[in-house]
Amino acid sequence: MLTPNLSLQNGCILVTGAAGFIGSELVRELFRSFYPIHIVGLDNMNDYYDVSIKEYRLSEIEKTVKDYPESCWEFIKGNIADKSLVERVFSERSFTAVVNLAAQAGVRYSITNPDAYIESNIVGFYNILEACRHHTVGHLVYASSSSVYGSNEKIPYSTDDKVDNPVSLYAATKKSNELMAHAYSKLYNISTTGLRFFTVYGPAGRPDMAYFSFTKRLVKGETIEIFNYGNCQRDFTYVKDIVEGIKRIIICAPEVNNGADGLPIPPYRIYNIGNNHPENLLDFVTILQEELIRAKVLPSNYDFESHKKLVPMQPGDVPITYADTSALERDFGFKPQTDLRDGLRNFAEWYYEFYC
Repeated sequence: MLTPNLSLQNGCILVTGAAGFIGSELVRELFRSFYPIHIVGLDNMNDYYDVSIKEYRLSEIEKTVKDYPESCWEFIKGNIADKSLVERVFSERSFTAVVNLAAQAGVRYSITNPDAYIESNIVGFYNILEACRHHTVGHLVYASSSSVYGSNEKIPYSTDDKVDNPVSLYAATKKSNELMAHAYSKLYNISTTGLRFFTVYGPAGRPDMAYFSFTKRLVKGETIEIFNYGNCQRDFTYVKDIVEGIKRIIICAPEVNNGADGLPIPPYRIYNIGNNHPENLLDFVTILQEELIRAKVLPSNYDFESHKKLVPMQPGDVPITYADTSALERDFGFKPQTDLRDGLRNFAEWYYEFYC
């Protein structure tokens, strides 16, 4: 296991995408785990999905930080694609670590709105790298995605696999982030760690994700479409497991070491964070339905069969995602393991409280 080499206590941490699904959960966990701490959250609060959910997440952060009076929470509304803003944020503070979770998400949206992905995922990430280059930062942790594995047929997906076959622009931008981070690590000795997340789900998640959009449609009595005729498998990973992985990784920054040739090895790492247990999509929707009924989001006599439709695979999708988490287990003694039913139960209960 790796030995922590970065202390976050009394440190200042930048979390971009702080009003996002993973970002907001991470901020709250950092407040609970490292005391005192100063966290700066940056988010553009765009309307890609319901902004009220982002506002809810920020309100939950405010509630959490009240329990830690010596810690400090600072929120900045802004876009990482705005280079002058990013430079100002870095110039006015000294960051112990930066966690870049700001990105335009969604595979399907990238097919119809590519500009948003170039702006946020390429230009925005470049701005973060440049800021880390010109200001001393102990560790840059950034979100990649399981989407980078694209059409790879070998499973489970290992970080040692080649990822040269993206099937969406979103995946291509995430692979680009990894390449850019490697270059900056090599050139400027910036410690970077990229995290390939696998199908994150849980309470207060993104409404465009399958489990959330399915729920909204079922509540309205609409039909849900299950792609690849139900033959898809996804490595669903509960959001708190994702956050636990990030928390452990932040405090273990890659160090510069020399290789066999005597030259420095870039302080650069990549990890998968997934549940290491793919679930069939039909099984997934069955459990979701049962938990929505249990939480009283749907009535007990809901006719589920009449509200589902099996359809072909759509562009940008892959039939299976499956994470090899051996490197994560080796280096941090951690492996996501939240049971799918437990995670969906928590989501269903949250959905009832938030919407019903």
